[in-house]
Amino acid sequence: MIDKKIVKLINEQINKEFYSAYLYLDMADFYAHEGLNGFENWFKVQAQEEMAHALLFRQYLINNGYAVELAAIGDPTMKYSDNKAPLVEALKHEQYVTASINTIYSEAFALKDYRTIQFLDWFVKEQGEEEMNAEDNIRKFDLFGTDAKSLYLLDQELKGRVFTPPSLVI
Repeated sequence: MIDKKIVKLINEQINKEFYSAYLYLDMADFYAHEGLNGFENWFKVQAQEEMAHALLFRQYLINNGYAVELAAIGDPTMKYSDNKAPLVEALKHEQYVTASINTIYSEAFALKDYRTIQFLDWFVKEQGEEEMNAEDNIRKFDLFGTDAKSLYLLDQELKGRVFTPPSLVI
């Protein structure tokens, strides 16, 4: 049996993951408008990942006999001043999501909810990768973003990213 606090936090996390997808689609739209199709692709794939994460949390609640409570998803309200700004905001957002998952993990640990802890272990690892990828994008942009030819090559590299559904068994 999962404590009501955990169920509430997971329902909130579902909303945060769906919001993440909206936010990354907004970033993809920004880059599409800028003509950076590789950056657009990278963020579209990121949006797909976030949708998949939301669905994993949803399925976890369903598999354990709890109701999913979907809430309204807020509008992304970011305005980007330059091509680097979405990359920086993406890192900040991933850090926010990491903190949110850590909160659920801490609560599950305090309640000795080992089933939820085991489920969250995958997300803890995933968030490490998400933050590393966001930092890597910023680092590459800092190295190459001011040179048009290098930016073109970086954009081409990002165009190659493809969505791979998570392999978490719940």
